[in-house]
Amino acid sequence: MLKGTRIAVIGGGKMGGALIQGMIAGGLVNAEAVTVADTDEARLAVLVKTYGVNVTTDNREAAREAGLVILAVKPQNMAEVLAGLAAAMVPTALVISIAAGISTAFIEERLGEGVRVVRVMPNMPALIGEGAAAIAPGSHATKADLKRTRHIFDAVGITVEVAEDLMDAVTGLSGSGPGYVFLIVEAFADAGVRMGLPRETALKLIAQSLLGAAKLCLLGEKPPAELRAMVTSPGGTTLAGLKVMEEGKLREILMAAVEAATNRSAELGGRK
Repeated sequence: MLKGTRIAVIGGGKMGGALIQGMIAGGLVNAEAVTVADTDEARLAVLVKTYGVNVTTDNREAAREAGLVILAVKPQNMAEVLAGLAAAMVPTALVISIAAGISTAFIEERLGEGVRVVRVMPNMPALIGEGAAAIAPGSHATKADLKRTRHIFDAVGITVEVAEDLMDAVTGLSGSGPGYVFLIVEAFADAGVRMGLPRETALKLIAQSLLGAAKLCLLGEKPPAELRAMVTSPGGTTLAGLKVMEEGKLREILMAAVEAATNRSAELGGRK
């Protein structure tokens, strides 16, 4: 699906690097077909050594002959990056943006009439091939563009398609979600240490417990509430722990965290 396509990755940070790794390791593209642009020359040297891709510090040079341009830059830098790319890009190129909060309309307006844009919100576990990404088409993106985009992000995890007006919610939930989970893991590990466990043991036990629980949810055979009931015996240990969580309004705190992150995503895109 990507064979014969020259790919420009604008931004060689962690997520850009994860996508490069996924595409190459998954056999979607050859390294010589990928050009990465970044201002950090040390980072570019790492990408050359690790993946054998082409690199440049000039965004326009990277995009000039690319049939696919992946925008992996910070939202705050997007307007400046697009201004530099507008005159250099191939008119028929597909543009994929992973910048939080930046709408497809924002990109379309700056890159010109008819540009095909797909917006994606991936998350950090893409670094190990376990990411979750939501995909939304711009005004001119085709079904083939969406299929192509999913092909790329399926190489580093799973994908779902959503309407673009839900992308801020996706950002607040799964985009920021790993950060919430790391805090939870840290807190549980601290609790294990308080109860006498070595920290390494506590961390390993809770991380594997969360992994296993998440996999049960992904199987989809039972809803989370039913799975929770299966491990909650009357008068048992799990019930005692859950009672403390409910009294501390953990559910409300987590919902408020997602709402705050969703609102921040909208702010980054100038919608609030």
